[in-house]
Amino acid sequence: MGATPYWQIESAVTGVCWPALPAPGGASVLALLFWLERTQWLTLERLREHQLRQLQVLLRHALVTVPYYRDRWGGAYDPATPLTFERFTALPLLTRRELQEQFEHLKSRSVPPGHGGIRESKSSGSTGTPVRILKTRLSGLFWNAFTLRDHAWHRRDLRGKLATIRAGIPEGEFEHWGAATAGLVADGPSAVRGVRDSVQSQLRWLEQQQPDYLMTYPSIAAELAKLVISGGNRLPRLREVRTLGEQLAPEVRALCREAWSVPVRDVYSAEEVGYIALQCPEHEHYHTVEEGLLVEILDEQDRPCAPGQLGRVVLTSLHNFAMPLIRYELGDYAEPGEPCACGRGLPVLRRLAGRVRNILVTATGERYWPTFEPRSPAWPASIRQRQIAQIEYDLIELRLVSEAALSVEQEGRLRALILSRLPAGFRLRFDYRAQIARSSGGKYEDFVCEIPARLTDGSR
Repeated sequence: MGATPYWQIESAVTGVCWPALPAPGGASVLALLFWLERTQWLTLERLREHQLRQLQVLLRHALVTVPYYRDRWGGAYDPATPLTFERFTALPLLTRRELQEQFEHLKSRSVPPGHGGIRESKSSGSTGTPVRILKTRLSGLFWNAFTLRDHAWHRRDLRGKLATIRAGIPEGEFEHWGAATAGLVADGPSAVRGVRDSVQSQLRWLEQQQPDYLMTYPSIAAELAKLVISGGNRLPRLREVRTLGEQLAPEVRALCREAWSVPVRDVYSAEEVGYIALQCPEHEHYHTVEEGLLVEILDEQDRPCAPGQLGRVVLTSLHNFAMPLIRYELGDYAEPGEPCACGRGLPVLRRLAGRVRNILVTATGERYWPTFEPRSPAWPASIRQRQIAQIEYDLIELRLVSEAALSVEQEGRLRALILSRLPAGFRLRFDYRAQIARSSGGKYEDFVCEIPARLTDGSR
């Protein structure tokens, strides 16, 4: 692993420390990583050939053992006919609502024994009802291998200390960075804190921990950086900020560079399928993890999007045989890009635009992804938190946590800035709050559409 100069593999055999002999589970992860370091350089055509081989096996399994697909596909899939990409993309989409409502019918009745034990997991439920999904031990092996790919790409010194601020995982101090490294790679300690406390308290905790790496949501990274810029401790050991779980705005990268002179590395994942894309080690865009997923970006007519065209994220998990998700419409939007100058054949996502709930919708059905220049002088320094919500088809609510109510002149400048970024005919009202709550999964969104989904999703 030439890209991982700081890694020391731990041996599971007494008396043998070099070359290390890892435990069977760790050996499987390293075997996957061995292949991932090679498959990343394949052309997209070669990647598609390998995916089709795996899809042929997955689709046959789904047709025979999963009632939902047996009933839904009808004659759309014939396992006796060689699979082509065109035939695969003719299969119907699986929506998030169907995954929620058809959970029992999407279970496989016979999971191959080599895939390991089955467990159930849930999404955070930030859109309302959580999504339930079954996974096998094999899913965990792929998760660990892609985690190590991310570490390798960004040449992290795993002997450093990792601090994590996020919701939904155990808090405390630990000897390892997590499941991907524990017992496999000689790594440093980690510490985990939840999101419920103030940013001032979080920064004091980081000052105590003095981490080499910080992993958190973009919104928390931005608030921490602002506090540091205004005079807080600059965390001299920090090498990198790692973000996940929310849309990463360019502003966050700029703030982290100003506060700590460190880069931000983002990952794109979902509870239903695991990793979707990792940030390129040489650029700020993303590479999809095609060895674990087939990723499609589709327009509203279900056609593939061209580079630069925003579309719906549709995923097929290649190795989850407990609950196959085949052409699953995640509910996110993303923009594909041109092939990357780094030489990797893995497709590029130029931009992640967020969930359907982050879209502004007009009464005539037009959709927009609004941006509001968060670093504009029109935003007073007294504002500590903000969220913009679409309440009605023509009404926007600006929710503010501020040290003091804004003056008429300040409100006027903000009103002009926000309305200038919206289609004509919108109204805006101000709503001052003591705090703006995060979702049940600990995430935060700058813009949300709160018009009921049944009024905005058309036939979906």
